[in-house]
Amino acid sequence: MSLPTLETPTFELTLPSTDMKVKYRPFLVKEEKILLQALESAENKQIIQALQDICHACTFGVLDVNKLPTFDLEYVFLQIRAKSVGEIAKVRLLCPDDKETYASLEIDLTKVEVHVEDEHDNNIVIDEKRNLGIIMKYPTISTVDPSEDVKGMGTKRVFEMMAKTIYQVYDGEKTFAASDYKTEELHEFIEGLDSKTFENIQKFYQTMPQLRHEVELENPKTKVKSKIMLRGIQDFFLLPSHTKA
Repeated sequence: MSLPTLETPTFELTLPSTDMKVKYRPFLVKEEKILLQALESAENKQIIQALQDICHACTFGVLDVNKLPTFDLEYVFLQIRAKSVGEIAKVRLLCPDDKETYASLEIDLTKVEVHVEDEHDNNIVIDEKRNLGIIMKYPTISTVDPSEDVKGMGTKRVFEMMAKTIYQVYDGEKTFAASDYKTEELHEFIEGLDSKTFENIQKFYQTMPQLRHEVELENPKTKVKSKIMLRGIQDFFLLPSHTKA
C-alpha cells in the first residue's frame, strides 16, 4: 500500500515587470533541502541555481527563470518563501550607529515590494531629431551577478553587461535586434557611443526596479534608532537568518 498523497495549497502573484498573473505553491521539504545545501556551501553560483530551481518548480514550470529580470525572480522567491516558512521573518541586523551590536527585528514579507525610480527609463535616446536610440532589457540573474554594484564595476564588466542587455537599436523607422549581432559587433557599437549616452545607459542600471524595504532598528545598547534599507537578493535571500553590515 502506497503512502497518502499530500495536497499543497496554490496561490497567485503578479509579476512586477509585466503584471502577468502566476500561480505558485510553497516549497516542499525536498526544495528546502536544496536551499539549505546551497546556503551551507556559501557559493554564490550554487545559491543562485537553488533560487532558480525553486522558483521554476514552485510556479509549476510556467516561468522561464533564465529569462526573468532579476527583480522579478527575487519577488517570486520572496512570495514563495513567505507562504512556505511564514510571512513574518525574524532577522538580526547590525546596528549602524556602533557597527558592532546586533538587534533582532521582525519583517512582514507581504509589505516588501519592487520599487521603481521616477527617472528610470529603458529608452536611451542618442539623437532625438534623427530618432536614434537604444531599447534596453533588464539583466537576468544568469547574466549579471545581482550582488555586484554597477558603480564599482570595472570597465570590462560594464561593457559585457551592456552587450548582454541591449535589446534593440532603432534609427528612424529601422530597428536592429541585438540578438542578430555578435558580441564583438555590440562592443564595437558601444565603443562608438558618446559620453552622455554611455552615462544614460549606466543610469538605466542604477535606477532599475529593485526589491526594497526600509526598516527601523533600535540598538539595544545605545537605544539609538536607525533606518536601514534592505535591497535585492543579497539582503532578502538569507531571511530569516540574515545579518547585514
